[in-house]
Amino acid sequence: MQKNLTQQVVVKNIHMNSRLDTTTKIYTQWLLYDGQCPFCSRYVKLLRLRQSIGEIEFINARNGDAYLKEIRRAGLNIDEGMVLKYGGKLYHGDNCVHMLALLSSPVDIANKINAWLFKSPTRASIFYPWLRRARNAVLMLLGRKKFTVE
Repeated sequence: MQKNLTQQVVVKNIHMNSRLDTTTKIYTQWLLYDGQCPFCSRYVKLLRLRQSIGEIEFINARNGDAYLKEIRRAGLNIDEGMVLKYGGKLYHGDNCVHMLALLSSPVDIANKINAWLFKSPTRASIFYPWLRRARNAVLMLLGRKKFTVE
């Protein structure tokens, strides 16, 4: 796959769990999610994207300022849904989970359920808002803040 240099993003230390790694990495395919949301974090861990599409970076939006700026420039809000950048395009919310279902490998029960729920754009648009509401309720119960829009 040929990489378009204008679509690449340079970021340092984007992971909450990263140690003192100061290397600069360039990512053209990424998934931006809320690392403080237990549902989002678990969902990202269950996906088998690397097996299907190769190199992709999973980015905790709490530490991904450059990525947040990019999605905000596109008029997207991380509180309204995860964002996938794939093939130079941004997929947000139900479109994001729909694309993730199309791209991931249904090798285990969790990924098979994910595929059934979200491979259909109609089912994704029905189920995703309920998942987002559950995320918002859990964040509130845990005392965690939503993102502030700049």
